[in-house]
Amino acid sequence: MLKLGVGPDVVTFSTLINGLCNQSKISQAVTLFDGIIEKGYEPDLIIYTTILNGLCKTGNTDRAIRFLGMMEERGFEPNIVAYSTVIDCLCKNELLNEALNLFSEVKVKGIRPDIFTYNCLIHAMSNLGEHKETTRLLNEMVDNNISLDIVTYNTLIDAHCKEGIISEAVEIVDTMRKHGIEPNVITYNICIDACYKEGMLSKAKDIVDTMIKQGIEPDVVTYNSIIDGLCLEKQMDKAKRVFQLMIEKGCAPNIRSYNIMINGYCKAKRLDEAMELFDEITQNGQIPDTVTYNTLMQGMCQLGRVATACQLLRTLLASGPVPDLVTCSILLDGLCKSGKLEEALKLFRAMQKSRLEVDIISYSILIDGLCKAGNVEAGKELFHELSVSGLKPNVYTYSILINGFCREGLPDEAYQLFRSMRDNDCLPNSCCYNATIRGFFRNSYTSKATQLLTEMVSKGFSADISTSTLFLDLILRSNESILI
Repeated sequence: MLKLGVGPDVVTFSTLINGLCNQSKISQAVTLFDGIIEKGYEPDLIIYTTILNGLCKTGNTDRAIRFLGMMEERGFEPNIVAYSTVIDCLCKNELLNEALNLFSEVKVKGIRPDIFTYNCLIHAMSNLGEHKETTRLLNEMVDNNISLDIVTYNTLIDAHCKEGIISEAVEIVDTMRKHGIEPNVITYNICIDACYKEGMLSKAKDIVDTMIKQGIEPDVVTYNSIIDGLCLEKQMDKAKRVFQLMIEKGCAPNIRSYNIMINGYCKAKRLDEAMELFDEITQNGQIPDTVTYNTLMQGMCQLGRVATACQLLRTLLASGPVPDLVTCSILLDGLCKSGKLEEALKLFRAMQKSRLEVDIISYSILIDGLCKAGNVEAGKELFHELSVSGLKPNVYTYSILINGFCREGLPDEAYQLFRSMRDNDCLPNSCCYNATIRGFFRNSYTSKATQLLTEMVSKGFSADISTSTLFLDLILRSNESILI
């Protein structure tokens, strides 16, 4: 353009900025925007709105608020669309106080909030269980003659369903109809999913029937909810029939559909059927995700098929998505439980060398495996490695090693470790007390065991069945020796 002697105009800059924002290159878009102003061009409202949308889509809330201020300074009064965009961004980033403050500022300036503004705030408040604030906003809408729309109603229905108040959610559906708003597929999907999760299969079926009678065809979300509900109830044959019906009706399963079915088969210990479905995924043009692999590997490890799980990991590394920490932790646990400690250690060290940030769960799995295999010394070394890795042992990690010491007949080390917990800001819980006490009883450390039992009760914890049995056994043996 410049070689031809044609200078760029505001429309050209607007097109360039829009292209950069669509590619999430917001920093470059802002740099270009600053350059426009430096060169003496005056951006129009379209450019301002495009930049503002770009900042919000990339979560740059602070810059978006500052940008609103700059618009005002340059003589462009932001409209309700601009303010609502930023309020929506603040809500999505859970900055609710900031969102409410900006909302108040809008009203002070005499700008009338619209339905989108209210929906953003109501959705955020409902998700966080802020019922008083939600009710206040609803009342404010009514006072301002702003009618609730399908989005508002669906938000309220979803909030009630998430809290398990299905009856009130259904009442809201009835209220919608009275106000002339018919439920859509999203409304029905919310209610169906909630009913299945609450085990209300009959009610869920009634809603599906009503939905179809109203001429609304179930979509992939509907089918996924039905299948998930049946899987939760361990009705895998019915779930399979619904899955097949879905395909027959021309509704293509998505990766979530496959993951739900695979998870159901794994939990039902029907691993071969889970594997058949896994093979179907790529045949039907879908790509297995990390959840797919994790679910299958968990199922394999639980059935002791760790070698198959290792093979699946190799497949994942060769062509699938990048394994996450959950993937590796599942396999680590499987290797430990099947007694393959050397392989578990190799995997653990490979995890440390990779980009994965090994967490306390991974450490605890391996320490537990080492202790149960009788290698408590290696478990102890790994425990002391935690501080070097910048991690703090939790109560579960302490309990594992305390148990390990007790099993190996090292109650003094167990007691020393138990007493060090408080110094490391980790207070023993009921499980930790019980595990330690049982270990002391089994090692004939009856004095320390009874001392800890008294301490535990004074802190409001109760002895579990195993601890109580050992304690009663001690009393009975003591009485027998007195009688003799």
